[in-house]
Amino acid sequence: MSGTKALRGRAQAPHSTSSDETPAKVRRHLTHLSRVMNTTEATRLFIALLYLSRAPRAVSDPGVPTWSWLLGQLAGGGREIRSAVITCLAHRLPAIEDSAAEAGAASLVPIPPPGSEGPLLGLIRAIGSTQRVGPLLDQCLRDLSSAQADGSNYFTPEDMARLMVGAAVPHDGHRVLDPACGSGGLLVESHRYVRERVGLNPTMSLRGRELHAPTSQVARMNLSVRGIKADILPPGDSLARPEPEPYDIVLANPSLNQRAWTQEEGTEQHGSRPGPPVPADPRWPEEAPPRSSADSAWIQHIAHALAPAGRAVFLMADRVTASRQTMPKRLRERLVRDDLVECVIALPRRVYGHSQAPACLWVINKDKSARLGWGSLDRREQVLFISARRAFETVPQSRARRLGDKNTALILSTLAAWRGLPGHGAAATPYSDTVGWSRSCSAREIADRGYSLMPTSYAVEAPGPERNTYNRIEQLKLELSEQFDRMRALELQLRDVLEEI
Repeated sequence: MSGTKALRGRAQAPHSTSSDETPAKVRRHLTHLSRVMNTTEATRLFIALLYLSRAPRAVSDPGVPTWSWLLGQLAGGGREIRSAVITCLAHRLPAIEDSAAEAGAASLVPIPPPGSEGPLLGLIRAIGSTQRVGPLLDQCLRDLSSAQADGSNYFTPEDMARLMVGAAVPHDGHRVLDPACGSGGLLVESHRYVRERVGLNPTMSLRGRELHAPTSQVARMNLSVRGIKADILPPGDSLARPEPEPYDIVLANPSLNQRAWTQEEGTEQHGSRPGPPVPADPRWPEEAPPRSSADSAWIQHIAHALAPAGRAVFLMADRVTASRQTMPKRLRERLVRDDLVECVIALPRRVYGHSQAPACLWVINKDKSARLGWGSLDRREQVLFISARRAFETVPQSRARRLGDKNTALILSTLAAWRGLPGHGAAATPYSDTVGWSRSCSAREIADRGYSLMPTSYAVEAPGPERNTYNRIEQLKLELSEQFDRMRALELQLRDVLEEI
């Protein structure tokens, strides 16, 4: 066999390595690489190498260096491996339309510095010696999410992605949008969910947008490495304008408690002081969201993007669910009045990323009547509340938390039973309220309670000293969060006044 043939394809590599050994080797090489460059940059560089190993070669670019060419540079000890990697990155990475990236796509991935030759050789050999890059990519994305945690630029954990997609129930042929897609994990999970059910490559349309250009490039590489066709839009702020077309499914994990959001200049209203007229925007028919919080803007943006029978699942801070402030309360009233709210799930802390803020998972639905693919029960004018605050498990040898497969399945089975949706090969399980876990409520009862959508207020635990203490703590948390909201709004108003002096 010739040298060219030996390097061709994905399976060929200088050495064969056990799949169990490869993740440990990769982590060790990344640790060494992190000694000469930032940990986040080292992890993104490894994702780029994974992409190079799986990116299809364009027929029209015969002279562009390929992964096979890069493997060929390992001969002779790989003395020129650093310059070879830089050459491949410059020619092979997916292009990103970003004005800040003057040098093109390569400028979005860190350039390996001098002294990185050894770890680069190890990483390239590890990639070339394995057939299964999916586990390597998953590990790498988890590491990157942890490294970026301080900036709240984390990615959705795998079990949370399974919960969100399972609650949305996408079907083959659906149009799916993630307006804050991060690494593209929710799009990947949507593709996997449908593929497992149809047994074929799905024909669904996947689309995502990410604010940060480097992360947008990571999303493109993540989907490409897995062989998933998706449209990752140029980096930008999804809230800047309405979505131009409707979607069957919208999934989103936006930053929690985002203090401000981008509006067109001159269109804001600062607190109670009237500003210039707000131009007509179909997303907020009654009033523009406040500049002090992006939460209500995200909810209305997502709801407006839905098709007539569309569904959305998104994460939202607790304070939006039960705040007694005028604007959040009016927004909840409008959502309940329009019969959009389907389910609200109170989640445990620290299972949805690296934020400490308590959060709920919202499910909104444009059509809750009995219909094929959604369920056999008509749930119009009803909302399901699930209190899953204690449905978590600890990660072994760590203080971290996760939902875990058991809790994820329990939440999804409760929602499926309420919808009248059958499980895998089985008839639908009859739904009944469970004390301390779930309760189905009418829109009238929600209105009588001041349009609070906090699940712990409806799916109440049995009386007892522990329950009373827990509920009082939850109430104090909400009140404190509400005071913080007022402080932020006052801060913005004071800044506006100071600018005019």
